[in-house]
Amino acid sequence: MLAFTLFFGRTVNEAPRWIEFFGFSFQPSEMAKIALIIYIARELTRKQEYITSFKDAFLPIIVPVLIVCGLIAPANLSTAMVLFVTCILLMFIGRVSAKYIFLLGLLGVVVFAGLVAVGKLYPDADLVRVDTWVSRVQEFLHSEDGGYQVQQAKIAIAKGGIIGQGPGNSIIRNFLPYAHADFIYAIICEEYGLLGGTVVMTLYVLLFLRNVKLVTKSPKAFGAFLAIGLSLLLTVQALANIAVNVNLVPATGLTLPLISMGGTSMLFTCISLGMILSVSKYIESLE
Repeated sequence: MLAFTLFFGRTVNEAPRWIEFFGFSFQPSEMAKIALIIYIARELTRKQEYITSFKDAFLPIIVPVLIVCGLIAPANLSTAMVLFVTCILLMFIGRVSAKYIFLLGLLGVVVFAGLVAVGKLYPDADLVRVDTWVSRVQEFLHSEDGGYQVQQAKIAIAKGGIIGQGPGNSIIRNFLPYAHADFIYAIICEEYGLLGGTVVMTLYVLLFLRNVKLVTKSPKAFGAFLAIGLSLLLTVQALANIAVNVNLVPATGLTLPLISMGGTSMLFTCISLGMILSVSKYIESLE
C-alpha cells in the first residue's frame, strides 16, 4: 500500500499520502507504523538472547525498517524519521548489538541520500519532496522569526501567558495555518497558558512511564516489546510535534496524538492504545 500510495495516491498539500476509495480517505503510513512495531517486537521476542549475529539482525530487523521508512519518507519525511528513531530505541531495548544499531543508522543515512539524489535527478516526477525539505531547513536556520507559521505559533504561546486566554478564546487560530493539526499545541498554550501546555506534555510523559512500569511486570517478552514500542512511537511523535511548535526543530507535518484533527491518525492511535491496554489487562489478570 505504501508503494501504491507513492505512485498513485491522492495528493494533499503537495504530498501523495492518501488512498481514496468509496469516498473514504486512508493514510497507509499510519498503519505501516504500527505494523512495523509489531513485526520488530515479534522478531526481538523470537531471539531473546543478546542479538550479536549479522544473520539475526540484518534481514529480520534492519532491512524491513529501511524498506518501510524508505517508502514513507518521499511523501512524509517527518513520519519516517519518527518511526526510524522509535525502531532504533526499540532495538536498543531489545538488546540488539550496538554495531548493528549503528549499521541501521548508517544505512538510514545512505537511503536518505539516495532519496535526495532521486529527487534532484528527477524533479518533474514529484516522487521525492526534496525542495520542501530544503526550504523548511533553510527557513529554520536562516529566518529570524522561523517563517510565518512558527511566527504565529510564537505569538499564540506568548499571548497565552501563564493561565491562558480561556477555552475557545484563541484569536491566532484564525491566522495560523493548520491550527487544528500540526500547530494545535500553540493554540492549547494560547487558550490554557503555560500551565495547560505543561499538563499536556506531562500526560504524554506519564503515558510512557506507565508503559515502562507495565513492561517491568510483563511475563511475556512480546507484550513487553509491543507495549514499549507503541508508547515510544506515541511519545516521540508528541514531543516532535511540540518541538516544532516552540521552534526547536524545522516545521513538519506531524500530528499531536489524540489531540490533532485527523481520522486515520486518531484511528490507529486508538488501536495502539487498545493493544497496550490488552497487555495491561493480561498482567492485571495474572496479579
